[in-house]
Amino acid sequence: MSGPENKAHNRPGATGTRRQDPGAELDLLKALGDNTRYAIYLELARSSAPKTTAEVSDALGLHPNTVRPHLERMRDVGLLSLDTGGRGGVGRPQHRYAVAPDAPSLGLEPSPWPTLARILLGAVTDGGLSSEDVREAAAAQGRDDARRHWTGHADTVGALAREQSRLGFDPESVTEQGCTTMAFAHCPFRELAEERPEVICSLHGGMVEGFVDELGGLRVAAFHAIADRTPCRVDLLPT
Repeated sequence: MSGPENKAHNRPGATGTRRQDPGAELDLLKALGDNTRYAIYLELARSSAPKTTAEVSDALGLHPNTVRPHLERMRDVGLLSLDTGGRGGVGRPQHRYAVAPDAPSLGLEPSPWPTLARILLGAVTDGGLSSEDVREAAAAQGRDDARRHWTGHADTVGALAREQSRLGFDPESVTEQGCTTMAFAHCPFRELAEERPEVICSLHGGMVEGFVDELGGLRVAAFHAIADRTPCRVDLLPT
């Protein structure tokens, strides 16, 4: 299994490479023998983007002070790698954890979504659908996601951030003079987006628009796709 794409910044003595001596193998088994560490490991293995301590804590319903030493323990034995890079110019740099590329798979299979996305992209192209057709279909999905998971949520920005995080877009937002800008530091479909931004970015933009429209209180003033800016971002204004 390949871990999520990230730049590993490992401390001296914790290279992120699996050591082959018996003592090191025993350390791996001991690290994963703890139920909490195993749950954290699975959460990171199934994530399409590296996660901060706070994001792991929120996903598992644990206090960050509980999660932090477990993350460091798994990093020490080479199960996790650490990304200390910036967040695309929005927000302060944060430590983000991901499963090390050569960590044990535990039977987890690679995600089929990139392959399915490429197949569907071909179908959209062959079917002659326009970017507006794609956006409308995605907006309907965004509205449905909002109704199913976030009805009654008072904080539209917070709900959008958590939904986008669930989808793997690694969002970070800042509000200035009434305008909220949410940047997406990671694109789960970056390769396809670079090939066909008019399709993939229309899907993403449509989902965001539908989601925000369903919850209310905000509107999408502009959606800047990958062709316009890296990272892509959305500007939100009060309705």
